[in-house]
Order: sequence, then C-alpha cells, then structure tokens
Amino acid sequence: MTDTSKIAGEILLRLERSGRPVVCNVSNRHMHISGRMLQSLFGNGYKLKKLKDLMQPGEYASKATVDVKGPKGTLNKVRVLGPVREKTQVEISRTDCYTLGIKAPLRNSGDVKGSPGARLIGPAGSARLKEGIIVAQRHIHMTPEDASFFKVKDRQKVRVRTRPPRSVIFEDMLVRVSKDYRLECHIDTDEANGCDLSSGAEVFLS
Repeated sequence: MTDTSKIAGEILLRLERSGRPVVCNVSNRHMHISGRMLQSLFGNGYKLKKLKDLMQPGEYASKATVDVKGPKGTLNKVRVLGPVREKTQVEISRTDCYTLGIKAPLRNSGDVKGSPGARLIGPAGSARLKEGIIVAQRHIHMTPEDASFFKVKDRQKVRVRTRPPRSVIFEDMLVRVSKDYRLECHIDTDEANGCDLSSGAEVFLS
C-alpha cells in the first residue's frame, strides 16, 4: 500500500468508527406513473400489482414494465414503481440517454419541467410522454432525527464516501428530509459501476 492509500484508508477507518453508516441502494432505470398514463398503457381499470417493497415506506416495485422509445433506440421493460403519482416520470442513467438518443437533464425527482419526452409502450397501448425523462440527482433520504444527528438540513448538499477497494467521494449529494423517510442513499447504475458498488453497501458522510 502506498503512503497516499494508507492515509486514505486511515481517514476512512476513522469515519467508519466515528460516523454512522448509510445504506446505499442503486436505482436502476425506472418509471413513476400517473393514473391517467397507467390506464392508457395498461387498460381501463388496471391497478399496479406489487412485486416487492422498496426501502422507503409505502414505495414498491410493481410487476408492470413499459418500453421507452426514443429517437435513436428503445429501453425495454422499464420497471414501474408504485404507488401511482400525480405526474409520470422516467428516471434513467446517462448511458441510457445515449441509447435513447436524448439529452435528459440532471434533476431532483419531481422536477420535470422542460425535460424531454419519449413514446411509452405498454401491453394495452402506447402514449407520448411530452416531458418527464430525467437523470436523477444522487441523494440521501433521512428523517428529521437523522438530519439532526448528521447536522445537515433539507436540500443541503453533502459529500459521501464509499468503501475501498474502489472508494470514491461523491460530491453534491442532495439531502432530502421527511418524517416519512428511512435513512437511505440513492445513486444510479453509472455511478455504482464506477466505484464497484452494489445495493445494500454502506457509505459514510464525509
């Protein structure tokens, strides 16, 4: 181990001993869907069927998938997450943007104004999404109690360090605080691949 690597390892060890780990999960491409879009793609009266619960309370991966077609290519079987939301939103990685042939902006979830759209294809029909495709800003969900522990505030941006052997520091990690959240960090597949991180790994505020 080089001197630099040794120092970095010692710093990380101190963080792990004094800090509180945060579970980091990798967000694969997925879709949040409105009630109107759900009926257009899956048929009148269709209701989302739960495949598995997600870490955030009340959220789940459904059994439904949708194809997203862009000017250049198609993303097949994009998972629909529940429950139904007010607006339809598709969250993808930068690599997915190249596949579709679009330039999606880096945004916080829900901020879709002016973002590109695509054709959505479901088992019962298709529809044009006028706007709603984004690359999601990396973020941490936490309760007010968690925020007090870490001495951070809602919408603040922090640094997060992953573990070796391919440890990195993620800058501009957005803090999202709500009493309804559970402590969890989200990054996308491009970011996870860059540091060899799998869902369930522990990371640390740096």
